[in-house]
Amino acid sequence: MLSLADNATVYLACGSTDMRKSIDGLAALVTHTFELDPFSQNLFVFCNRGRDKLKILYWDHNGFWLFYRRLERGRFRWPKQTASEPLCVSRRQLQWLLDGLDLQQRQAHEPVTARTIV
Repeated sequence: MLSLADNATVYLACGSTDMRKSIDGLAALVTHTFELDPFSQNLFVFCNRGRDKLKILYWDHNGFWLFYRRLERGRFRWPKQTASEPLCVSRRQLQWLLDGLDLQQRQAHEPVTARTIV
């Protein structure tokens, strides 16, 4: 069963990625281009040039998960800049992206870390 680590970081591969790549090809990108560990419990998210397909690579216990999402209509609001380093976003921002929203939601409530009840 899929179990995402609470402390998992989400990395977006800015620009476009060849969606013909499978687990090994995407893991090689994570290792060689981003210099990150694909075996960490982080999420690595890739998008195609048309911004209508996403792949998410995730290591879980003893194997990789490869999530694939194809939109029938519309486009993901994917960061267009290309960089050798991935963009680190929160899980909340990833959910916004998957829902077709921008990464920066100016009307969203800011996260609050409460320590006491008043």
